[in-house]
Amino acid sequence: MEALLAKDVTKRYTNHTALDKVNLTIPDNKIFGLLGPNGAGKTTFIRIINQIIAADSGQISIFGESLQPKHIGSIGYLPEERGLYKKLKVGEQLIYLARLKGLSYKDASDRSKVWMRKFEITDWWNKKVEDLSKGMAQKVQFISTVMHEPRLIILDEPFSGFDPVNAQLITQEILELKEKGSTIIFSTHRMETVEDLCDHIAMIDRSKTILEGSKKQVKDAYRNNTYVVDHRGTFSLPGQQYELTSQKSIEEDHYRSVIRITGDATANQLIRDLITVTEIHNFNEKIPTMSEIFITLVKGGNHE
Repeated sequence: MEALLAKDVTKRYTNHTALDKVNLTIPDNKIFGLLGPNGAGKTTFIRIINQIIAADSGQISIFGESLQPKHIGSIGYLPEERGLYKKLKVGEQLIYLARLKGLSYKDASDRSKVWMRKFEITDWWNKKVEDLSKGMAQKVQFISTVMHEPRLIILDEPFSGFDPVNAQLITQEILELKEKGSTIIFSTHRMETVEDLCDHIAMIDRSKTILEGSKKQVKDAYRNNTYVVDHRGTFSLPGQQYELTSQKSIEEDHYRSVIRITGDATANQLIRDLITVTEIHNFNEKIPTMSEIFITLVKGGNHE
């Protein structure tokens, strides 16, 4: 079963089409990267899932059912623009937000304390949010997002404001939530996060879905027969079926070259030909990064 299925979702404003027949399939119990440049339509899509706004047309189903108000309780949403009440104390705030998701007072209080112990922030219980740093407030908002144990968790730029240590802490919690059965939608511009965490991705640009699939499928689609070779000395490539795209010194008499096969040769043939002209120390295929794929697609512009 898919966690979420969107079919032909469209949203228009007076002079702007935010989403134009967007189709997405988000597998259950996976970490799904929702990518795209600013203004692409990601936030609009997330707001429709959370029923903050409604689509003009199209359908969204969640865990096999048409999206309905009752599903709000099974969704956890961490917006990019944080929304804590500055004058409330942390403990009061967590209990209040958990009760909005259907928890009893006792369950809300107990779970809040469990999470605060986990994050080693129990001494913040009686502090007002306005007295917290941005990173501290971010931890509190993350707890409020997940403590009702939602099946679907939507995180919009979740690492904003975190130092590397706390970013690693949140990463570990996200992976644990996945292990416990949650599906997580990541909306982020941090491509290293996508590389490290996401199982599947989709990219929205100019209100349309331009890419969707598992991370491996996407990377395989953008492989282009390019290899990175570490070797001794410089060389000229034999034959007409190779392109030497770069060559740089990495230490005395040792170089790193990037070679693309433009003809019918295989990687084995390239190695055999290189052996005749240089001493090979390392040979690897250059798999495109998510950042490179993102830049290629967004700069390409025409996705028709």
